[in-house]
Formats: sequence, C-alpha cells, structure tokens
Amino acid sequence: MTEQKAETVGPQGDRPTAHSTAHDTALHTAKLAVVVGALGVVFGDIGTSPIYTLQTVFNPEDPHPVPLSDHNVYGVVSLIFWSVMIIVTVTYILLTMRADNNGEGGVVALITLLRKWRRTHPSRKAAALLATVGLFGASLFFGDGMITPAISVLSAVEGLKTVEPSLGEYVVPITAVIIVGLFMVQRRGTESIGRAFGPVMILWFAVIGAAGIGGILEHTAILKALSPTYAISFLAGHFHIAFFALAAVVLSITGAEALYADMGHFGRKAISRGWLFLVLPALTLSYLGQGALILKNHENISSPFFLLVPGWGRLPLVLLATAATVIASQAVITGAYSVMAQAARLGYLPRLRVTHTSATTIGQIYVPFVNWLLFVSVLTLIFAFRSSAALAYAYGMTVTGTITITTLLFFYVAHYRWNVPRWLILAGAVPLLLIDGLFIAANLTKLLHGAWLPLLIALTSFTVMTTWQRGREVVTRERERAEGSLQEFIDELRSGKLPVRTVPGTAIFLNRGGSSAPLALRANVEHNQVRHEHVVIVAIETEPVPRVPDDQRVTVNDLGYGDDGITHVTIRFGYMESPNVPTALARLEPDESEGPLDLEKASYFLSKIELRRGKEPTMAGWRKQLFLATSHITADAAEHFGLPQDRTVIIGSHIEL
Repeated sequence: MTEQKAETVGPQGDRPTAHSTAHDTALHTAKLAVVVGALGVVFGDIGTSPIYTLQTVFNPEDPHPVPLSDHNVYGVVSLIFWSVMIIVTVTYILLTMRADNNGEGGVVALITLLRKWRRTHPSRKAAALLATVGLFGASLFFGDGMITPAISVLSAVEGLKTVEPSLGEYVVPITAVIIVGLFMVQRRGTESIGRAFGPVMILWFAVIGAAGIGGILEHTAILKALSPTYAISFLAGHFHIAFFALAAVVLSITGAEALYADMGHFGRKAISRGWLFLVLPALTLSYLGQGALILKNHENISSPFFLLVPGWGRLPLVLLATAATVIASQAVITGAYSVMAQAARLGYLPRLRVTHTSATTIGQIYVPFVNWLLFVSVLTLIFAFRSSAALAYAYGMTVTGTITITTLLFFYVAHYRWNVPRWLILAGAVPLLLIDGLFIAANLTKLLHGAWLPLLIALTSFTVMTTWQRGREVVTRERERAEGSLQEFIDELRSGKLPVRTVPGTAIFLNRGGSSAPLALRANVEHNQVRHEHVVIVAIETEPVPRVPDDQRVTVNDLGYGDDGITHVTIRFGYMESPNVPTALARLEPDESEGPLDLEKASYFLSKIELRRGKEPTMAGWRKQLFLATSHITADAAEHFGLPQDRTVIIGSHIEL
C-alpha cells in the first residue's frame, strides 16, 4: 500500500503528478480490459442459460413433467434465483475461487494443492482418495466441454422457429457451421477472442436485463419470488414435484465451474467484479421477466425467453443469442484447455503441445489436441441428438457432479491447509453439500434419458488418465533402473572401468534431471565405447513467468569432478518463450563449459523410450494397450526444444510394461 501511495502522490503531497495520473489511467484501463475480456470468455455459458432453463423445467415431454401453475412458477423462479446465489455467488465467487495453484483454478488446481502436501499430512490416504475423486470431477468437466457447445448453440438457433416455424429444418446445419467456425479460431488465443467477445456479451446482458424489466412491469408480483420462502415452501410443500424440477433448475448454474477453471485466464478479481456488477443482475432480471410473462399467459411457456421481446425484435435477438452461445462454448473450451494442461503437468496425461497466447497472463493457452478432440465430439453430439431438449437431460449430471466434487475438495483444503476450524468447515460444508446432493439425486432420475452420456464420457476420461498415471509410474521406475546414478556412471568413466575412446567434438544430451545418467549417453558409452571431448547434460525447466532474464537463463554444474569435459547445465525458460536449447547454450562462456563448445557442429542426443507390452503383471492387459495407444499423442521432443534435425541423434531403449 505504501508503494502505491508513493507512486500516486505528487512531490508536494497534495495532488498527483501528470506522470502518476497517466499511470493510474493506464492501470485502470488495463483492469477494465481484463474485466471485458472475462465477460467475453468466462460468463458465456452461465450467461446464456436463461434461453432454455425455464422452458425445460415445464417441458410437457419431460419424463417427470412439472405441472404449469402460478404457484409452481413462483416456486421454480425462486429456486432458480437462490440456486444461482448459493452455488455460484457463495460456493464459487466467495469461497472456492480463493483456492488457486499459482493463479490457476479448476478442480485440477485443487488436486495439485492436495498432492503438494499430502506426503507430510497425517491423513495421507484421505488426501490421496480425494485427489482421485477430484480427477473424476475433472473428467466430468471435460464432458461438460463437449455438451455445452452443442446444447448452447442449438438452443439459440432453435429461436428461428419463433420467427418462422419452417426454418426449423435448418437448425442443425446452421449449428454445425457455427461450431466449425468456433473451433477454427481457437488458435488465435483467449486474449484476442475475449477482446472481440467482451463487447458482445456486455450488449447481451444489457438486452436480456432490459427485456426482463419489460416482463416484470407486465406482472410485478413476480418480484415476490426473490424471497427464499417461495423456494422453501415449494420444496417442502410439493417435494414430489420440486425434486424433479431440480433436474432442470440445475441448467441455471451451468458454467459455474467454468468461472473457476478460467480463473488462470483472467484472475479472481476480474471475474468477481463482472459477476456481481453485471452478470448476476442481468440473469436475475431475465428469469423474473420470463416468470412474469408465464404468469400473464401460460401459453408463453413455449419459448418465454424469445417471447419477452416484441415480434420485430425476435430475429435480432436470435442473432445476438447465437453470438452469445458461441461465447458460452468458448468458456468451457478454454476451461477444458486449462484442466487438460494441468492434468498433463500432474502426470495424468502425456506431454501435450501447449501454445501460450498471452505475454501477460500465464493461463491463456491453446491446446491443439484437446481442441480437435472437442471439435469432433461436439459435432457428433449435434448430429446425434439434433435438439437442445434432447441434450438437456444429459447436461445436468456433468454440472452437479463437478460442483459437488469441487465443493468437497475446497473444504478439505480449507481445513487442512488453511487451518480453518472444524466447526466452521461443517457449518459451511454441510448445507452446501446437502444442496449439491439434492441436485445429483434429481439428475439421477434422468439416467436412462440421456444422463448416462456425460457419465460415460467422464468414465472414459478417468480411465485414460488413471491408466496413464499408473503406466507412467511403471515406466519411470524401469527407466531409473536402466539409467542408474549419474555420479556412479561418471566415476566409472574417470576410473577407466568403462573402456571408452574420446573423440573430438561436442555432444549434448537432454535429460530429465541431474541425478540419473541419460540413457542416450549410457548407450553411446556401453555400445559404441566412445565419448565426446565435450559432453553437456542439459536439464530444462519452465518457470511460471513470461520470460526469464538472460542472466538467469543458464546454471552450470561441473558435477564436482573438475576438468573432465562433462558439464551439467540447467536451462530455464519462461512460459511464453520457445524453449530453444541451442540458443540458450550459446550463452555459455568457455570456462563455464570446461572448454569451447562447437555448437555449429555439436550433436544432440535424445533418449527415446519404445514401450512394449510385457508379461509382468504391472497392469491389466487392456490397460497396457490403452497406455501404449495414449503414448502416441506425446509431443515431439526435438521439435519442441528447437534442436537441429540434421544433427539430432535419437537413441532408443526398450521398456516393457
């Protein structure tokens, strides 16, 4: 606080200087830009839920229909409002978003926090179990990333039927074209997409808020639904109806997990401000306005969102809604990037090619493999279900499952990591988890009507990630055994126990660390019985900063052996930098590398592990096959580290699972 004051107070202490005023203006503009960007990415999913939530609750074709009556309308609107307040505002905005992993959010961030300290925690088994549960939550969120674009865009384009019923046959083709365009622009990055979408979402929330006010003025009694007594009386007095209504009410909170998962893209403050000052008021007005419209005429239940505006305004609203649902899809797509990238860093997935798209925010990334997997999956869902109503039954399960798991992990972290008293944890966790449990139970009634789909997607993702984790442990153990100690290996070289001939030149071996000998180096010595005059063992680290200063780029360690021509080098890169190893090594001074390095002619050696299915009972046979298949998506190391292709030697080794 002192430093900020010193920057904004002038030399006389009575007014800001011109320089400080310009600085404050620039800082305020930057913060505003982040909030606008967050509006353009984070709130798209939850911001478009008014399009389909109320009409889905009272859908007469539902397996468990909710009778349309004035009393039920008040109860449902009140349930929607308080569900949004409790789950989004309290659970996520006020509580869960305080738990982050270096700025990253989402259920995988909570798993990371658990993994960081569970080894020293007295309840290690509980922490490990919760980390596994959290992994299933991440798998559910990935299913959400597939369903949200399909149901959101379909629901908006279906608005064409309120303009002209004959346009209904074009809904699916138009939706497919929009989805193709959305996934094609992902490579441009979240920051540029957010800047483009932000103003559109501001217009969207202004329009739906204004339309909601118009509906409220037609029947102001709907404002009574803001009282929690209507939600409580509906649940308590008509539980047999309200319980099944919860399966559709949950649609009003879709996108809550995206707020948390996208926190690394924009930060907690920007998301909180956007929610409290624009998104929440606009959603509340829209739901109240739709409720008022239905109370005025029950026939309006066919499409209360679009019927809130006059006939002349419905086509423009359909177009705006389509743009907004594209943005809704963007929210979960960027969240899926974050979740999958974090899962890869934790060892649940192979190394994925990740492109960082911002020099100022570490969380803004593009993951090509995840992008195209989602693209194919979303198109498949669109052509298979062909309507938002058919997908609605499947949608709630992913949302409720992920929210419940996130809530559970948060309170566990709050108690054991932040030392929050147990009584306070119980006071917060019990009511929130009871509410989450009600939503899960209600959605289980839709299991045979589509809710099985997200569970199948989640189970498949969970199986892939746990299989990769187990297989990676087996491979790492076998690789460490094959590599052996680096110190012992060099001792044998220096003592002459390993008969080798020294040849001129420089050899650079990429390695995972400094404790074990690179497999490529060991193979070169043991099989070719040669070593180069200058040997550099390189370990690469990625720091959580955009760029690493040049004077901190390289750290040299002679391994304590003096002038034997073998050097261990650690190279650090920022997350925005391309990890170019040759360029970094060029900064080494001759005395640092125990002699001049001829980088123009140096040979680079990579250790490549060829995995084979073995007879040892390390995993079930089908899981071995799954692990081997998953290993093929690993990014190419030579290309990733900028190695010259014509001077890169890949020495393979075999490891059996």
